Amino acid sequence: MAVWIQAQQLQGDALHQMQSLYGQHFPIEVRHYLSQWIEGQLWDAIDLENPQEEFKAKRLLDSLIQELQNKAEHQVGEDGFLLKIKLGHYASQLKSTYDRCPLELVRCIKHILYTEQRLVREATNSSSPVGGMMDSMSQKYQQINQAFEELRLLTQDTENDLRKLQQNQEYFIIQYQESLRIQAQLTSLATLPPADRQLREPALLSKRATVEAWLTREANTLQKYRLDLAEKHQKTLQLLRKQQTIILDDELIQWKRRQQLAGNGGPPEGGLDILQSWCEKLAETIWQNRQQIRRAEHLRQQLPIPGPIEELLNELNSTITDIISALVTSTFIIEKQPPQVLKTQTKFAATVRLLVGGKLNVHMNPPQVKATIISEQQAKALLKNENTRNDSSGEILNNNCVMEYHQTTGTLSAHFRNMSLKRIKRSDRRGAESVTEEKFTILFESQFSVGGNELVFQVKTLSLPVVVIVHGSQDNNATATVLWDNAFAEPGRVPFLVPDKVLWPQLCDAINMKYKAEVQSNRGLSEENLVFLAQKAFSSSSNNPDDYRSMTMTWSQFNRESLPGRNFTFWQWFDGVMELTKKHLKPHWNDGAILGFVNKQQAQDMLMSKPNGTFLLRFSDSEIGGITIAWVAENPNKAGERMVWNLMPYTTKDFTIRSLADRISDLNHLLFLYPDRPKDEVFSKYYTPPLCKQPCILDPEFRSAIRAVTVGGGQLRMARVPE
Repeated sequence: MAVWIQAQQLQGDALHQMQSLYGQHFPIEVRHYLSQWIEGQLWDAIDLENPQEEFKAKRLLDSLIQELQNKAEHQVGEDGFLLKIKLGHYASQLKSTYDRCPLELVRCIKHILYTEQRLVREATNSSSPVGGMMDSMSQKYQQINQAFEELRLLTQDTENDLRKLQQNQEYFIIQYQESLRIQAQLTSLATLPPADRQLREPALLSKRATVEAWLTREANTLQKYRLDLAEKHQKTLQLLRKQQTIILDDELIQWKRRQQLAGNGGPPEGGLDILQSWCEKLAETIWQNRQQIRRAEHLRQQLPIPGPIEELLNELNSTITDIISALVTSTFIIEKQPPQVLKTQTKFAATVRLLVGGKLNVHMNPPQVKATIISEQQAKALLKNENTRNDSSGEILNNNCVMEYHQTTGTLSAHFRNMSLKRIKRSDRRGAESVTEEKFTILFESQFSVGGNELVFQVKTLSLPVVVIVHGSQDNNATATVLWDNAFAEPGRVPFLVPDKVLWPQLCDAINMKYKAEVQSNRGLSEENLVFLAQKAFSSSSNNPDDYRSMTMTWSQFNRESLPGRNFTFWQWFDGVMELTKKHLKPHWNDGAILGFVNKQQAQDMLMSKPNGTFLLRFSDSEIGGITIAWVAENPNKAGERMVWNLMPYTTKDFTIRSLADRISDLNHLLFLYPDRPKDEVFSKYYTPPLCKQPCILDPEFRSAIRAVTVGGGQLRMARVPE
């Protein structure tokens, strides 16, 4: 069902939230009359951080205006005449608003669609929750929303109490002024003759006694009102702290963890819209309570009454300032992380965002954010609040950016689009640590003024660890450092500590996640594949997955020590497989045509039970980023005997000349892909169409042919020779 149809069925607060998405920046009538067209466009295909995407955004804007004009032209009748004028006006209005900044239109519509989908999803889940996870999430969101409702009622209650206190205090001051007036009258009686004084004094004394008795009682009542109000504020602040802890220490930390895992190829961390809406509600409630506490303090100063209230108000003021400080400093986050493998002299981007910027009016005095690169040691010192003397570990160009407020989405963010690491200063390395194991981080810092400079906050946030390289050849090892850190970093760790060893199943989860993301495939690593990798990692021959479940793998085994008899590490071999598959073998891996993770002996055992010409594809054991073809055929040196042949591995270099499918097509002795699929059935859709009537294996200009040369041990090398 279309989102707009469902959105129109929303009720209560959800309907109000949906309606508040619209205004002059994007009229709700445009959403209504162009709902099908709007939901049919690929808004998510446009990267808002890339200025080069502006052309695509402009095309969408022009199309939107054209659709509106078409809709207007087709209106007939009396009602249609008014709608025609209205839609035509909206077309002109949208063109005027977004013609110079079409990316803002895309940002606006993406925000609208995302919020509508969320509201519809939440409404659907609350009425008919499906699935344990969705039900749990819906329940959690419901608890958070209930707590906000409780906070709203508490804040409203203290507001009412504060008004009553103010009214009572104003009346008390009036009566106090009356008592002073009576006292002045009594004092003036001294100048009168005794007869006159005796006539008037008793009435004034009686009146003074009555007023003073009332003032004494009312002073006690006012003091009680003040204490009751302070206790209510204490209760509100307790609930506020609890709610803030749930949102900042649970939900926001989980979002950051998802962001970190997304760096390893995990699912996207999800939008920040829900988190921002919660943080904004927190900010709004905190600020309202802060203003109430300040008003209560003003009332106390206006009419000092001895008692514990002064100390209580100071405590409340200190607590609310701590709460708002924690909110502002914790919601200064990195929305888009810089690349974790950072090459010098190469442009990179990042985005930071303040989730409460709009509500606290921080954008009224747009803050500037500065980015610097610091070492692991400097990050540790920073988190300990030690004086780092503004040290950095390198020089970043274009490292200052002003935060911009986007009216349509209510976001305050700074987009660093053209940063570049000019130079890096490395620290002394420990033991066997290489340059690609050294971790840095990008420090973003700024200063925010809140409430018309009432409060000023120095804010800092650290990026995920980055590894700095100067050459592409270092990318492989740097990626290993980042993968290990992203996968096994614990919340709240000291920068940037990670365990030296992890359980094998944990590592399997990490490399499977990375593999699927790099190859862009839903087909991950099977249990058989993981057993093969365990055999390689631990030099084991066991085929039982249970034998590896309690085994641990150290960082050294992963990417510091070479595999037995090889000059490369476990990770370097695995990364080579990923690169080859990503660049040249992805469709075949997705089709299940590549077994890949099979050793030479296993391939032989599998093929010897199959007819001649049966072949399989396996990743090379001896070469990084290589794949070989193994097939069963007659032994030409021994009649009646069969053997398994293995081609020398193909690498990226080979596949840039001729694809895998075409190479398989060229080899006529390959008949069936293991176990029994005719090769043309599997690979023909990937064959390059022939350029001539006769089969042309290579460019006919070179008049080349392919022959197989035996190199011993059942291995063949494919060589080109001129005719």
